[in-house]
Amino acid sequence: MNSLLQPTTTAHGAYPFDKIQVEDFREAFSLAIEEKEQEIKALIASEEQPTFTNTIVALERSGAKLEWVSGIFFNLLHAAATDELMAISQEITPRLSALSSFITLSDPLFERIRSVWEKREMLGLDAEDLRLLERTYEGFTERGALLPADKKERLKAIQARMSELSLTFSQNNLKDQQRFRLHITDQHYLTGMPETSLRSAEALAREEGKSGWVFTLAAPSFFPFMQHCPEGKLREEMYRAKMMVGAASDEYDNRELIRELVNLRLEYAQLLGAKTYAEKALRLRMARTPEAVYQLLDELLTAYRPIAEEELRRVETFAKEHGHTKPLQPWDWSYWAQQYQKAYYELDEEMLRPYFELTKVSEAVLGLATTLYGIHFTPRPELPVYHPDVRAYEVTDADGSYLGLLYTDFFPREGKQSGAWMNNLQEQYHTASGEDHRPHIVLVMNFTPPTEGHPALLAPGEVRTFLHEFGHALHGMFASARYSSLSGTNVVRDFVELPSQLMENWLDERSWLLTFARHYETGETLPEDLIQRMERAKHFLVGYAACRQLSFGYLDMAWHTITEPLSEGLDTKAFEEHAWQRATLLAPSPAPCQMSTSFGHIFSGGYAAGYYGYKWAEVLDADAFAAFQEEGIFSRATAERFRREVLSQGDKRDAEQLYEAFRGKAPTVDALLRRDGVKA
Repeated sequence: MNSLLQPTTTAHGAYPFDKIQVEDFREAFSLAIEEKEQEIKALIASEEQPTFTNTIVALERSGAKLEWVSGIFFNLLHAAATDELMAISQEITPRLSALSSFITLSDPLFERIRSVWEKREMLGLDAEDLRLLERTYEGFTERGALLPADKKERLKAIQARMSELSLTFSQNNLKDQQRFRLHITDQHYLTGMPETSLRSAEALAREEGKSGWVFTLAAPSFFPFMQHCPEGKLREEMYRAKMMVGAASDEYDNRELIRELVNLRLEYAQLLGAKTYAEKALRLRMARTPEAVYQLLDELLTAYRPIAEEELRRVETFAKEHGHTKPLQPWDWSYWAQQYQKAYYELDEEMLRPYFELTKVSEAVLGLATTLYGIHFTPRPELPVYHPDVRAYEVTDADGSYLGLLYTDFFPREGKQSGAWMNNLQEQYHTASGEDHRPHIVLVMNFTPPTEGHPALLAPGEVRTFLHEFGHALHGMFASARYSSLSGTNVVRDFVELPSQLMENWLDERSWLLTFARHYETGETLPEDLIQRMERAKHFLVGYAACRQLSFGYLDMAWHTITEPLSEGLDTKAFEEHAWQRATLLAPSPAPCQMSTSFGHIFSGGYAAGYYGYKWAEVLDADAFAAFQEEGIFSRATAERFRREVLSQGDKRDAEQLYEAFRGKAPTVDALLRRDGVKA
């Protein structure tokens, strides 16, 4: 029996991960796609006069089985991929693309939608129903419903190919990154490396039947290595491997794929009446236009670049004083910046790891939500999970009512994409009978794993990542919409990072740190002198970090503001260096090292012409956290206002309206500049 097609008996309709077989997905997708297609065909063939209920709501609620199957499959594809799962994804992606095109480019279906849209003022709809109608109509027109038949056919072909290319890009990244190993047998080269990194590398070597230490490109292995390995040639080897993912002239090379994908996006946008893909993508976002994006990037670059240049000068001078006579190369920067921080601030992230044991951090992060919002997280170890590392929680509101399920998946492994993310396994929405279907949310990260005899100890940056993804989870968990397309994190791209980035602010608050940061062996509270060092170093490299993020935004916009197709034989490395040169500080990396070929956010992750959104939302989150600072960082009233006006709203109103309802005013960059020490 195909477990994906049987009624679930698990608590709260949780996925029966323990019963699902990989081969179940082919049959389940086939039936689910066919079922949704039949629902749409029945809607098209209906002889009833189009109404909001029989057309807009019916379309919104179609494809329930497909949502169920997709929710589990695509999380597994990113968090626990196998060759068979990747093969299935290659088979179903064209079918899903074809189904999407069949729906959004259907003339008779659009005519039903347009009929309802044109009568909207006479229908007596409430604000949420009207928003759904508006978003549905916009969704169809923005995807080509008004095009003539010949252009619709071309649009279908473009959409299918873009889906295929994005999927291939992602899978190439995963396969290319996970095949690299740096095997070291001479401990001399590892002098000064953190014990946590050495233990993990030694454990991996034993697992692979080798002596010594094995390092990989996974974040918990790569970043500490680049910060602490004293041997420049080994750092260079690691750096080149990382920056050649997707650019190694083999079966996983993404360079030609990028050119084709960018050209298709341009053609797609121009078919829909825009000059560039960025212009098309930004129409319904907060930024609205490419000019507004560049205005933000340029304004922040003007503020931060002088600071970054001074930081670079200081680190370069320090490196020369300590025997590094050559100009700093990209693989030198992390190491010498770390050495500078140790010398001048007497601070190394490794000093802090013993105080951030993962179990305590997890309790503290979940507990912060209890303090702010009154919600509770109860472990549910009996619920099925897709990997032994995964933990499941039942989430309840302050009044004891059920809010949803939360899964946490913390450690890197074979078949897991790099980075960190939050996924909705199941969305929040109201069923046809009016029942509030609560969300099932998973947080996926790649933290430093435990080793024999030692628990998982996090660097402060990993704690910040946890807070970030947990902010997304709260956005999903507090969702309160009738329709899933308006629910939770289904908001415009440059607003979605506000809840996540807001949560990061608590890491800089000693009153929160002191509630949980204790030495995992002695139980000693994080010492005052370490807290003071953290506070003194708070703005160290703030300029460099800002310019780095801005450079990614400029690169993204460069790929998506072209007005003519890129020619064959394009040098993606040269394109990249030209695109971000105004924001970069170090010498260019040697060819073919480049970021674009592994820039999953914009080529496979939905952030095309949207990476600027991290800085856009950073302006919002700094301004929003100022409200907590004004009213108390644990203020229940402030948190409840943020929940009511932002977190629970989803996309029921425009993002600008949601933000101003919470803050009482429009945001400016001032709070961000003050937080970063750029402005008094």
